[in-house]
Amino acid sequence: MLTKQYYVYILASKRNGTLYIGVTSDIIKRVYEHKNGLIAGFTKKYNVHMLVFYEIHSDINQAIIREKQIKKWKRQWKLNLIEKSNPEWNDLYYNLIGDTGFPPSRE
Repeated sequence: MLTKQYYVYILASKRNGTLYIGVTSDIIKRVYEHKNGLIAGFTKKYNVHMLVFYEIHSDINQAIIREKQIKKWKRQWKLNLIEKSNPEWNDLYYNLIGDTGFPPSRE
């Protein structure tokens, strides 16, 4: 039996830009919605759609607690969290969907 996974994630408008913190059970779908402006609100208004950090939890309550914890942090702590696992501020969405951004190999 597969265990459900929950994701706490951080989106950014650009490196060191505006941040958004959320929680979801389907990170690929949720980030796709943010990227394509399908969700009205903060991320659409401020063009915040680069997935720069995420962590996986097996319990929804723990994921929600962690989301609220990170939201209360000072901005620098959030930036440090991102930099620790993603120092280049790559958009991790493309890794999740298996798109490296490079043309397919012709081997």
